[in-house]
Amino acid sequence: MGDCWNTDTGEAVFRSRDAIKNLKIKVRIERVTSTAALSQHLQQQVLSQQDRGAIELETLTSQVQTDDNEEELVVGWQEKLFSQYEMELFQNEAACQTPLDRQYHAEVKALNRAKGRQNNRIFTYTDHDRYTNCLPLHQLHQPTDLLTTTKSGPTFLAERMASVRNRRQDRRTIDCSIPKSKIINWDPTEEFVKSSHVVTSSMQAMHIMGDLSPPGRLGQKENEYLLVTIKTDGCGTIIVKPDFNKDKEPYRIVTDGEKREVWRFTLENVSPAMQPEEKEREQNMYKDLYVRHKDYLNSLVGQDFEMPPAGVLRYLMNGEIVSAKGFEYDNLYIHFFMELPNNWSSLSFQSLSGVTQTCRTRTLGKENVAFFSYPFSFEAFYMCEKESEESIPQWPVIYFKVLSLDSWQRYRTEGYGYLLFPAMPGKHTITCHTWRPLQTGTVSSLRRFFIGGSPELEDLSYVRIPGTFKGERLSRFGFCTETTGSVTFNLHCIQHARAFVDAAMLKKRRQKVFDQLGGFSQQGAVCTILEAFQRARRKMQDARESLPRDLISSTSQLQMESSA
Repeated sequence: MGDCWNTDTGEAVFRSRDAIKNLKIKVRIERVTSTAALSQHLQQQVLSQQDRGAIELETLTSQVQTDDNEEELVVGWQEKLFSQYEMELFQNEAACQTPLDRQYHAEVKALNRAKGRQNNRIFTYTDHDRYTNCLPLHQLHQPTDLLTTTKSGPTFLAERMASVRNRRQDRRTIDCSIPKSKIINWDPTEEFVKSSHVVTSSMQAMHIMGDLSPPGRLGQKENEYLLVTIKTDGCGTIIVKPDFNKDKEPYRIVTDGEKREVWRFTLENVSPAMQPEEKEREQNMYKDLYVRHKDYLNSLVGQDFEMPPAGVLRYLMNGEIVSAKGFEYDNLYIHFFMELPNNWSSLSFQSLSGVTQTCRTRTLGKENVAFFSYPFSFEAFYMCEKESEESIPQWPVIYFKVLSLDSWQRYRTEGYGYLLFPAMPGKHTITCHTWRPLQTGTVSSLRRFFIGGSPELEDLSYVRIPGTFKGERLSRFGFCTETTGSVTFNLHCIQHARAFVDAAMLKKRRQKVFDQLGGFSQQGAVCTILEAFQRARRKMQDARESLPRDLISSTSQLQMESSA
């Protein structure tokens, strides 16, 4: 029988833009054991014995019809449906103590005069009822224990959250006579921690209950069971526990007592659907609201942005030297500086070099890593004086060298490296491998170990291509080096140019390479393609010059004949 019941009694969270007052839930409860089963069995016996005249049908059918074994009701949000116990309680005006009780007294009298009470077993506790936060614990936890008879005790958090609404209504203001230094409790007790570390939520709740008393004995508090709990906040979040059945099996409730009757109930969302006209009107209203909010934010920001001059690219970099690893000695620090190629400039107060702090290494895996987390910022401007279609800008370069410091304040060069400015804006994590000059012989290694010092480069730009180099080929033949460790950088790059705005607003024809500063991010790939094309063209020219002249003339003659 366990396969025909829905055991998933967890809560479901929904998001809705519609007003919560439009929520409608259909609740159906039905008794599946005891009297209902006996009535069905007696009906079958009556139908089988009617022809033989052994029993009269009218007597039993009238008795069966008086049993209220099922009920179906549509409940709205915060709709108050009185139970039999409340009907009897609020009839007596002397029992009404609060204005809400007196209001319920008037509503109960109106129902008695009209004789139009629509519910029998299903009733509700709204957010304003005094019973909403005072329900017995076995009723609060009954839906989570539908298939077993064991009772699990509530946690401390569940007990505290059950009284959140009452505690929020009785909130006290802070006494101004207490000095602010006493606000912090440096020696809290266990009771203080339990009473303070509970989040107070401003959610409204509603409980749909069921009176599962035996027939003819409705109105007993011990037979009231919680069916559905609905909570909502002011942001469109709706929590339903348990979830709607939809296409799943019904839920099961086993009552207490000697009979232990079994009830099943189903939940269905029957909220009215929104008409297409209303939906379109709501969408237009939201669009208008978003446009107004966007205009309001734009008015706060304004239009007076700092723009570079026309034809100038502004490059901003916020960088971080993250770590260095794989070096021979400890106590590392890094010395770096920027080199600006032609047509690049920086502000007069801009520092083009920097030195990190000395950092000791720690073992991470199989490597000794020094974590610097050294921040730096740089700002540069690019402006080409002679505009041409073939002008391709050269990006600035960061040259750096890693050094180590011993206890006698002597330093050793651990490695050299360089970093080219990224051509694309955004975040970049780059790891640069380093090397250092190597002097052959034992004396150099002994000097490096005992008294420090090592071969160094006079020009740090020799790591890449020196700025003073004018030839076609740079030969490093015979220059001995040794691979050392690596340095990791985090770079956040921004490109700022008037051409970005012009390209977005005008959307006109393709301009010159310099005017299309917005395409700077793609010029690295364009430069690579052009260089590869030039190399292929030179190879074809060299191969053509190396061929014999008679072969070249015969090849050209064959080409002319084929074209003819």
